[in-house]
Amino acid sequence: MLITVLTFARYRVLLGFERAQVSVAQGTTLGALLTDTRFESLPKDALLAVNQAFMKRDSQLNDGDEVALMPPVSGG
Repeated sequence: MLITVLTFARYRVLLGFERAQVSVAQGTTLGALLTDTRFESLPKDALLAVNQAFMKRDSQLNDGDEVALMPPVSGG
């Protein structure tokens, strides 16, 4: 399966890319994807979205999914 990973804000610099195509096995979860060495510097509090919907790390990925990695936001 092939998925697209997008990074936002400071994660672009931290991870060294804005958009990447990543090949994963059928049944891979979002959490399993993040164990890849490309994502080892990603903070544990990262916001994770699949196809523009926030998801938990145990969510299963599907071929063609778009995963977004975003830093937590705060407002006031």
